[in-house]
Amino acid sequence: MTTLVIPAAASASPLRQRLIADMTMRRFSAETQRNYLRDVGRLASFLGRSPDTSSAEDLRRFQIAQQEAGLGVPTMNAIVSALRFFFVQTIDRPDLARKLVRLRYPPSLPDVLSPDEVRRLLGATVCLKHLAALSVAYGAGLRASEVATLKVGDVDSTRMLLRVERGKGGRDRNAMLSADLLALLREWWVEGHRQGILHREGWLFPGESWARPISTRQIHRIVVEAARAAEIPKRVGPHTLRHSFATHLLEDGVDIRVIQVLLGHAKLDTTALYAKVATRTVRAVVSPLDRLALFHHEEASPG
Repeated sequence: MTTLVIPAAASASPLRQRLIADMTMRRFSAETQRNYLRDVGRLASFLGRSPDTSSAEDLRRFQIAQQEAGLGVPTMNAIVSALRFFFVQTIDRPDLARKLVRLRYPPSLPDVLSPDEVRRLLGATVCLKHLAALSVAYGAGLRASEVATLKVGDVDSTRMLLRVERGKGGRDRNAMLSADLLALLREWWVEGHRQGILHREGWLFPGESWARPISTRQIHRIVVEAARAAEIPKRVGPHTLRHSFATHLLEDGVDIRVIQVLLGHAKLDTTALYAKVATRTVRAVVSPLDRLALFHHEEASPG
């Protein structure tokens, strides 16, 4: 990971610590903090000096260089988000933040698995822990980072909810917990407790040590390997399961505003993207042309 480069003693830089404190105060997730440090570090590396000495011309040259290096639009926009936070919140230079250009681009439609493909993928997992983790991603529509940071105590079997703490944007929310998922998690609890890796105050999906959670990178690897074993040709990652969760709910007639709450989306526009990939919903609509019955011919009577 690229750290925030400050020429003198970068690792203990007061500027870096201030940025971390600002992000922590706003309850940014660990992953978001890592990304912001990396992206502010890009600017520091480009300048060869502390990023708080940037000028408007420096930022212009930096963004041009990033584009010429072939960075995609989503990556460049993510860098803009990190730098805007740094300039506005950490060093109080909103004038510089306004010089950063966010690029427009048409969002691509997400890959979605069919219910049968999800069934095959889950069936191709190699152990109960992997099955339970991927089942939470699909069955509750959680992000990989949210699956990784679940604790045993976040499973609320009384209210049939999963408590998601500090999700994207630092927001807490409740996710759905189905009866089948609860049964699977109970099975995993028995097995994990027997192995000595699950504790009531610990992580629901520990990593190599019971004291640390599984990494998002490992979750990604689990999904990719399961998809390969299930012979699913689509490009599949952990977020594919979340996309599939939302799309399947929409196809089953669940109100899109309910799906928005379950996913933890701040804006309905983000959730509305799934309407474009809900093929069963599209097929269920009767075309106005069909209602005209122009091309319906009565079959000739026999004999």
